Amino acid sequence: MAKKEKALSADQKLFSELFENSPEIQYPKEGEVITGVIEKIEKKNILVNVNNQFTGLVISKELGNSVDIEKLESGQNIDVMVLGDSVERGLLILSLKRANQIKSLNTLNSNFETGEVMTVRASEANKGGLLVDIDGLKWFIPVSQLTPLHYPRVEGADPEKILEHLNSLLTVDFQVRVINVDDGGKKIIFSEKAAMEEQRTKALETLKEGDVVEGVVSGILSYGLFVTFDGLEGLVHVSEIDWGHVNNPGKFAKVGMKVKVKVIGLDSEKISLSIKQLKDNPWDVLAKKVKTGDTIKAPISRISQFGAFMDLDGGIQGLIHLSEISHHVVKDIRDHVKVGEEVEAKIINFEPLKKRIGLSLKALQPVPEGMKEDSKPQVKEGPSEEDKIDAEVAPKKSAEKKASTKEDSSEDKKPAAKKTPAKAKKEDAAA
Repeated sequence: MAKKEKALSADQKLFSELFENSPEIQYPKEGEVITGVIEKIEKKNILVNVNNQFTGLVISKELGNSVDIEKLESGQNIDVMVLGDSVERGLLILSLKRANQIKSLNTLNSNFETGEVMTVRASEANKGGLLVDIDGLKWFIPVSQLTPLHYPRVEGADPEKILEHLNSLLTVDFQVRVINVDDGGKKIIFSEKAAMEEQRTKALETLKEGDVVEGVVSGILSYGLFVTFDGLEGLVHVSEIDWGHVNNPGKFAKVGMKVKVKVIGLDSEKISLSIKQLKDNPWDVLAKKVKTGDTIKAPISRISQFGAFMDLDGGIQGLIHLSEISHHVVKDIRDHVKVGEEVEAKIINFEPLKKRIGLSLKALQPVPEGMKEDSKPQVKEGPSEEDKIDAEVAPKKSAEKKASTKEDSSEDKKPAAKKTPAKAKKEDAAA
């Protein structure tokens, strides 16, 4: 009995010493961010050792999206927020996502002050811009804050096409700066343009007319191509895409395509570019190959009321005027030539400096019997676009003038009234 009491007394003494020397139990408070050690990761749930006193659980929906669970491992320190406890399971309920939200807000406030550039990826798009979701907090990149490379260049500002373009950017990593932040983190705005400001300023300082740069096609509209380079954007007007006639700029480039362009104009931040000026002038090239009187072979590219156009080298469109189609009256040009058909024509006028070339089919045809050589209409120069319009208006004016002249001359040439013998005698008597 005495031995038993003595042993109990020794155990009590040991327990008392251990109790006195053990660390104080610190029960985590709800909402507190604490550091624990990962014990186990299973099915996207994480067991966390807290101060060797408690075990906490982070369920999958509290992981967030800023941490890759595949990169977490046992023994690693982790910051979590205490949400409460589960009496039944004897576990603390923890959140990795909410602890990271606090970290993110602190980082954004710091970046707002310092102007530091950060990388984000959008998770959603609406017609006003892109939404960035970081651990459940949603922040915004307005359309107006996108760089030219990502700005939605859409014909007619079609809202549906703008949204379609923005949705295509959800896989893009954006370099941005924070340009607005509030205390609650509910209204944080990012700007991609602000992140490129230094690069843009430096590029504008050194850019000059005549420079040749490589850029990326950022937009295609009916009036030209937008090209971005060094954070800047310029326009290749439809007239500067190619030496030939350009109906559809989309046939010459695709968005994202790399192109070389020449700077042909600088007006503040308005930059005019040219693609065609990096190519040989096809009129100069053609002038080295042919001259007036030569025969040339090429396909018919289009037909208009003025005549048919031949697609010559370098995109030059040579006009076969209506009067040069045939020796006979031409009611419908399509009865004589068709689009895509390759024909031979004679060059009856060639002025490279004025970008004019007149072609003739009938000059290669024999003159029909009964038609005098002198009666053939002579075309002195190949008509330009202005000439084609004049060609339509001139006959009307000529007809009006002839009609007017005819009326005037008819008055002048009106025959005098004949005198009767009796009237003639009276006049003689009076004389």
